[in-house]
Amino acid sequence: MLLAVDIGNTNTVLALFEGERLVRSWRMQTGAGSYDVTEENISDVIVSSVVPDEDKKLQEFCRENFSVEPIFVDASHTGLEVDLDRPEEIGADRLVNAVAVVCNYSAPAIVVDFGTATTFDVIDADGHYKGGVIAPGVNLSVSALERAAAKLPKVDIKKPLQVIGKNTEEAIQSGIYWGYVGLIEGLITKITEEIGVKPFVLATGGLAPLFAPAIELIEKVDEELTLRGLLRIYQAQKQNKQQNKEEAA
Repeated sequence: MLLAVDIGNTNTVLALFEGERLVRSWRMQTGAGSYDVTEENISDVIVSSVVPDEDKKLQEFCRENFSVEPIFVDASHTGLEVDLDRPEEIGADRLVNAVAVVCNYSAPAIVVDFGTATTFDVIDADGHYKGGVIAPGVNLSVSALERAAAKLPKVDIKKPLQVIGKNTEEAIQSGIYWGYVGLIEGLITKITEEIGVKPFVLATGGLAPLFAPAIELIEKVDEELTLRGLLRIYQAQKQNKQQNKEEAA
């Protein structure tokens, strides 16, 4: 059984795969402690991480519990051509998402990921990673507003019934929700103009189901996109090892 782990700045998402089948997935706060993995028949672990401090903890956990050395994904594992000034700077999760959209959907594509940051990743028709956009995440913006304005109340992130708020809480909710809808629509439009071709637009991340219905440019929501990308990369790595073994025999 394969354990796939996506370590983000705020949350860590874990999944168990048996072949192509997703057995279960669960989410925990990054750095919270136990990974809550009780299965004993885990043979491989693959990891996408943007939090270096957590890597060693997970590595030790895998060694102690499964006697397995986890694969920490970087650009060399993906098979993607990365058209960036400094490819080493890109987060592993963004590369994994690009692999997942190429393998499971179509290209050219834009992946909108609602994480700690709201990211936009652009993949061209040849499946090459072309770059993207990073904006402050929704929850990050809400937290910043709470810290900077002492008199403003803490609000839940949800779609308001109307744009014009009738009280402070409604006004903040409208600004957050419709403000991000406008940001996302605007950036997708600008990216599309720049690449000169209509892309497939997919959203992922915890808040994707809340925002996507209000954005007609988003064609699909896949909350498990990163996990599926990790599975594809693992399968490709396993196939390459088998081929190398056969060639050496």
